Amino acid sequence: MDTPRTLVAGPATWNTMVRLDRLPEPRPQTVFARGSVRTLGGTSAGKVLHLADLGVPVTLAADVGTDPEGDLILAALRRARGVEVLARRVTGPSEQHLNLMTDAGERLSIYLAVPGSSPAPDAAAVARLATAEHVVLDLSAVGQSLLPAAVASGATLWTDLHDYDGVAEFHRPFADACSYVFLNDDGTDDHRALMTSLLERGASTVVCTLGASGAVARTAEGWFECPAEPAEVVDTNGAGDAFFAGFFAAHLDGADTAECLRAGARQATRALGSRHLSPLLDGSA
Repeated sequence: MDTPRTLVAGPATWNTMVRLDRLPEPRPQTVFARGSVRTLGGTSAGKVLHLADLGVPVTLAADVGTDPEGDLILAALRRARGVEVLARRVTGPSEQHLNLMTDAGERLSIYLAVPGSSPAPDAAAVARLATAEHVVLDLSAVGQSLLPAAVASGATLWTDLHDYDGVAEFHRPFADACSYVFLNDDGTDDHRALMTSLLERGASTVVCTLGASGAVARTAEGWFECPAEPAEVVDTNGAGDAFFAGFFAAHLDGADTAECLRAGARQATRALGSRHLSPLLDGSA
């Protein structure tokens, strides 16, 4: 395939997803699961799968361990057409999570393993930055290591701050460097005030997803809102990454902010209807 003009840097993980009627209370007890699946996870993996689903060629830069789970991660990613994988194999385990999920969209994510990391950026990823027009820096050691080179590249920078509360120090360099900033409302009681502050700090577009309440964007032109699309919810995992991909792809096509929000909401239903990050993986685990 042609060299992708979009680079996404961040986590690709191997997750065990456990479906429960409700999240357990903090006391000793026995809990029966309604089902479970082992599958590809990670916010950056989710973004590239949904960008590929939308026909956007994309490169993923990620650190993956030398364990069997690392092989599973790479095998799953390489089944998606349109995704170039730049995986730096780091000695030791891959990132792995145990996610407890409910039908209401609640999630408790437990880190089972975290790969070793190096402050030095991956040389292959730095080389790819030279041809990138858009760079997505997800919260991770990989994203952090590539941030200076990404800023120097002159590419348009995007980030997803997830449940940012406005003060967390790890998030700050990502928020300050990127023009397009995404987050959800889990970490704040006043998402509009937080979005305005991010715009004042230099972002050109700030987008906040609100779960079943839809999404809102803030630009210099003002506020834009979009309801969630009706969907049969199989699993909420990956919906935020799907929304990001839908917005991003519409932006590349020249859509305005309002239409980008609607495109994000439409793509989110693709993740909601699958027990995996993306329907591209259905039947793979």
